[in-house]
Amino acid sequence: MTLWLTRIVPNPHFADAQRDIHRKDGGIRLHRRLMSLFPDHAGADARAHYGVLFRTENTPTGTHILLQSSHEPDLSRLPEEYGTAITRSLEPLLNAVRTGLPVRYRCVANPIRKPGATTRALYNLPAVVPLTGDAADDWWNRQAEAAGLKPLTLNAVPLDTVHGLRGKHGSAAEQVIRHARTQFEGTATITDPDLLRTKISQGIGRGKPYGCGLLSIAPAKATG
Repeated sequence: MTLWLTRIVPNPHFADAQRDIHRKDGGIRLHRRLMSLFPDHAGADARAHYGVLFRTENTPTGTHILLQSSHEPDLSRLPEEYGTAITRSLEPLLNAVRTGLPVRYRCVANPIRKPGATTRALYNLPAVVPLTGDAADDWWNRQAEAAGLKPLTLNAVPLDTVHGLRGKHGSAAEQVIRHARTQFEGTATITDPDLLRTKISQGIGRGKPYGCGLLSIAPAKATG
């Protein structure tokens, strides 16, 4: 499995870069921006074809963009003044994954529940219900276990909801995208290395084109 991780540090003085990371529709804008770094004509689902997952992260030096992909991005396609970027292979990290290894994890995800038709009618619920609090924590624990991780600690922080128009033209220009986001991070031990590699590659949950689903891990010191 070959995956690439790119860190982009946007130029604080370049207006397009700041719009990509600070506007409410930033997840939608970033999706378009990052997909422009890959070859055209990849089919109906270019994001899945190139394994593109991404998120923004607040750091002491400002907001950074993390991009993971199965195809090395062409950074020369970024506007010249967009910012600085560097790409590295995740192969050494993925090769080091083993059962029982303690890791730190982070994932910005879209925790939701889809009530059945009877429940929706009875309680007047929408088709998709965003989860918060303990319900979001429970959702994450199930996702983590299904990804080959046994969570040990968890810190969940609600983030701004990504929303905006799906596209610029035709019916897409009338379709509103909304994805509630929560950042989950903590420590875990690896229970299934192969499953974990697959989930890192595929991402977790909904909203992957809009900055959700990227699962990152790093080795952690064992405790006890």
